[in-house]
Amino acid sequence: MDASTKILLFSLHTFLLFLHYSHCKTLKTITQTLPLHDGDVLLSENENFALRFFSPGNSTHRFIGIWYNKVAEQTVFWVANGDRPINDTSGVLSINSAGDLVLQCCSNGSLPLWSTNMSTTISDNTIIAQLQDAGNFILLQAPSNHVLWQSFDHPTDTLMPFMKLGLDRRTGMDWVLTSWRSKDDPGPGNFTLRINQTGYPQLILYSNGAPHWRGGPWMGLRWSGVPQATNNFIFNISFVNNQEEVSYFYGLRNTSIFSRLVMDPSGMIQRSTWQARDGRWNEFWTAPEEQCDHYSFCGPNGNCNPDNTDQFTCACLPSFEPKSLADWYLRDGSGGCMRSPGASICQSGEGFIMVPRVKVPDTSQAHVDMSLSLRECEQKCLRNCSCTAYTSADESRGGFGCLAWYGDLLDIRTFSNSGQDLYVRVDAATLARMAKKKGSTGKWLIGVTVAAGVILVLMIVLFIMKKTQRRTRPLDTPRTAHFEDESRNMQDLEYDSKKSDLPLFDLSTVATATNNFSFINKLGQGGFGSVYKGVLDDGKEIAVKRLSKSSGQGIGEFKNEVTLIAKLQHRNLVKILGCCIQEDEKMLIYEYLPNKGLDSFLFDEKKRLLLDWRKRFEIASGIARGILYLHQDSRFRIIHRDLKTSNVLLDASMNPKISDFGMARICGGDQIEGNTRRVVGTYGYMSPEYAMEGLFSIKSDVYSFGVVLLEIVSGKRNSSFYQENPSCSLVGLVWESWQKGSSLDIVDPSMGNMYSDCEVLRCIHIGLLCVQEFAMDRPTMSAVVFMLGTNVRLPSPMPPAFAFKRIQGRSDVSSSGEKANSVNDMSLTVVEAR
Repeated sequence: MDASTKILLFSLHTFLLFLHYSHCKTLKTITQTLPLHDGDVLLSENENFALRFFSPGNSTHRFIGIWYNKVAEQTVFWVANGDRPINDTSGVLSINSAGDLVLQCCSNGSLPLWSTNMSTTISDNTIIAQLQDAGNFILLQAPSNHVLWQSFDHPTDTLMPFMKLGLDRRTGMDWVLTSWRSKDDPGPGNFTLRINQTGYPQLILYSNGAPHWRGGPWMGLRWSGVPQATNNFIFNISFVNNQEEVSYFYGLRNTSIFSRLVMDPSGMIQRSTWQARDGRWNEFWTAPEEQCDHYSFCGPNGNCNPDNTDQFTCACLPSFEPKSLADWYLRDGSGGCMRSPGASICQSGEGFIMVPRVKVPDTSQAHVDMSLSLRECEQKCLRNCSCTAYTSADESRGGFGCLAWYGDLLDIRTFSNSGQDLYVRVDAATLARMAKKKGSTGKWLIGVTVAAGVILVLMIVLFIMKKTQRRTRPLDTPRTAHFEDESRNMQDLEYDSKKSDLPLFDLSTVATATNNFSFINKLGQGGFGSVYKGVLDDGKEIAVKRLSKSSGQGIGEFKNEVTLIAKLQHRNLVKILGCCIQEDEKMLIYEYLPNKGLDSFLFDEKKRLLLDWRKRFEIASGIARGILYLHQDSRFRIIHRDLKTSNVLLDASMNPKISDFGMARICGGDQIEGNTRRVVGTYGYMSPEYAMEGLFSIKSDVYSFGVVLLEIVSGKRNSSFYQENPSCSLVGLVWESWQKGSSLDIVDPSMGNMYSDCEVLRCIHIGLLCVQEFAMDRPTMSAVVFMLGTNVRLPSPMPPAFAFKRIQGRSDVSSSGEKANSVNDMSLTVVEAR
């Protein structure tokens, strides 16, 4: 074929495509006289959703599907003919004389590739098809608008808001998600997600018909195995289990948000919302994510705990032992556990031991009685020798109902900050051992209390004797207690560092890297000591936090960082490389961040010019994600307690990294608050309930973030003195401007007009929501991250705290009395609560 012939054929092909698409139409309905051809588009009333022919990925086949019309990335959530593709553009979707939707093409003759195939025959011409604003494609009879068929009853790989997952027990309609074969082929794949009806209904993901991941039963507030999926300010979740149906669906509190729960061809489930600003889908949760998420990873009667990083993640339940010790030593727990030899659990003095914070076992062999209390559930289970475990069937209203298991317990895993208490049947010997441990612990505590009382009396006597001696002998010999305490602290630190698997650096290595802690290498000074820049032999730059020998309070905070920060991994948290505990030196080694602290840019007349609005917004969003990780997504729930601009470091690309975890508190389980007699932090960033009463919570960090956000927008310190209103802090100034409707007046003038008014006003609005006086009024960090990323309507803020009168004392003063510096340091402020 010569070149001229090729050009002619190409021109002909282009001309035919032009003729084909020049007749394309935009439809609002499909009728018997108005079908939808390949190239046409059917739009929902609000035009958020579109139905049309498409070719997925690199495929040339044609399918009819529905996707988000206003989302830049083509996101298809329903396909009609996934297993019957069309090889050309001759496809037509129409309503036939029987009232069915049918998909046909020229290559298939008169036989339809796909049809609604309704059992009821309707022959009149009042049948129409529409795409609803929720994305539901319906076939209805006009003018009564009676729905004859809907796509929501036939989901493919995506669960949309208000689409059901489950079973209609009256009609047998099974609402199941099925994955695509691949990104290029929407035909039925290997994975299905459904609510299993055997025993007590539970959510299960199957791979080729075998359980792959289990979401567990509905426990009143959430699926047992999906602690993240609860009602919140975005989602409104419903679960129904009655004689007519068992179903799960979720709605959106704001209909302007796009959301989906999709299962990809690899079997990964993901719930996400569309971020129009970033042009991407933002994940809320995914599953399965780790080993313990895989079905029965530790076999029958085994418990998988992902936090056992230094040990095998599998452990046998109480009164059980591994079936195969050889497999267990090889880190293979799939064989599971069996009852310990000689254990008798039938009318032999047996009882129950609580296993906390777990995903409850597979409920296909479980029974439920919603009329029983937990105590009654225990008694019922104890009377039946086949009953192996029990728990509350519903966690809401303090817990009620009885869910009991008979036989082996499958697919249990432990969660760090959520989960449910499971009561496992154990023999009398195991029960006695546990009781003995508790008893010995109680006796030990009594002994310690008595000993402490005796020591206290002796100390008082010694104190009185010492006072008497001082009157007669003014000079005293040096005491060795200080050195003994230091030695003990050093031993504790060494133990903590080894326990946390944190690399240990030799003192000589650190000294060489910092040029023997040269003044030239010094980055800054804080109450804890100094921070130095160093370069290791391999050329890697580091920042060395060197604890001052005279820093009394710093040892405790140093220990806190050693044991805590090594467990944290997030792109918006500073990364620790190791520590040095040698002789009388205590040092932490961090990644070196060349741009130092955010405050060194925000509050510097020249450097602030480098922070345009887009970069400031990215920094604020990064800080929010970092705090959200600490509050919700890390292994422990962590309250930072000293968030401020100087504790936000910037890497070479100006990405924010939160630092200084010396003041942080780890909260157990679902704990989100606590109190202390020792208030730590920095005035100006501290919430009122914390500064005044020592009450701290995740909302304390939210308050601090709100102050930081307002500082980022304004380029002013919250503690600054304002000539026009000396009694007013930055928070007060912003509040006054907000009430006057002149909020843009506080925007940093160094940005000129190069910013979005709406975006800046939104950030000011979010900042004011964060600094509201009462903690209960402030949003959570998950809400803050969502509000920053979407245009959801925001509530009106209540008056902020600390707006018009200062707390007595200086702000930004370290425990040593020195002004805190913004460097690769973690400055510290400690104020005793009164």
